[in-house]
Amino acid sequence: MIWQPVSGCSGACRTGGDDAVGGGTALVRLVTLCAVLVMGLLVVPVLRGAAAPAVARGVLAALGVRLRRTGPLPRPGTLLVANHVSWLDIVALLAVTPVKLVAKCEVRAWPGIGALAAALGAIFVDRSRPRSLPVTVAAVAAQLRAGRSVAVFPEGTTFCGASRGRFRPAMFQAAIDAGAAVLPVSITYDSTAAAFVGDDLLWSSVRRIAGLRGLTVTLVGAPALRPALGADRRVLAGTAQSFLNLGFSAAGERSLDRDTGLGARPGCLNVLTVNFQALCRRDAAH
Repeated sequence: MIWQPVSGCSGACRTGGDDAVGGGTALVRLVTLCAVLVMGLLVVPVLRGAAAPAVARGVLAALGVRLRRTGPLPRPGTLLVANHVSWLDIVALLAVTPVKLVAKCEVRAWPGIGALAAALGAIFVDRSRPRSLPVTVAAVAAQLRAGRSVAVFPEGTTFCGASRGRFRPAMFQAAIDAGAAVLPVSITYDSTAAAFVGDDLLWSSVRRIAGLRGLTVTLVGAPALRPALGADRRVLAGTAQSFLNLGFSAAGERSLDRDTGLGARPGCLNVLTVNFQALCRRDAAH
């Protein structure tokens, strides 16, 4: 039995019509990307997480991808939860802050990127063994207790960005068990060409992105949620996703850097929505 989240997105979600660079420029980008990955494989085993942001920024630069970030940075020992559009999401998060990644075990086999993820201590999920999920949750909780931030994509698969999947609650239990903050992060691209969906292959996606004249990825962080001991992971997951769905880009532009407490009350989703609106009013007043 394989636990496989299903996305309704496909190659048809990529609208096309993007400006393209010449074949020579695309080739140079691909060669540069290979060089960055090789350098990363040499440096990361020595410097570990400290080298990750530099290598990730090198990957983005090699492909001509611009990165924008607004909102708070995670404190050590934070669980980052983000929507999932592309393999580039991983690179963008690593470029902003050192984090350990939770990834499907298939990522380990990806050329270059898989080896780098393993060297950085990624926590791989075997979706063919659903019973191993509690072990993975425990491993994430242990990293959070040790003060290491962990990034996870709770949708479980990629969506085109125009549509999103439901945040699955399992990994949120790790934050509750560890008493760690949860930082929702919205990831958006200014072109649908970035979407890694349907039967898309990694190499095809890399070549497509290398051929774009310009691509910008934007990360917007919401205020951190702090779950109380015994909080309901389903409510926590729903609240984190609601913060993204409520259009937190506006709050991110104002760089709201506040923590929001999350208890185990049945109605805490509504309470948090009210608190969010109040935070925005207070921020606008300053």
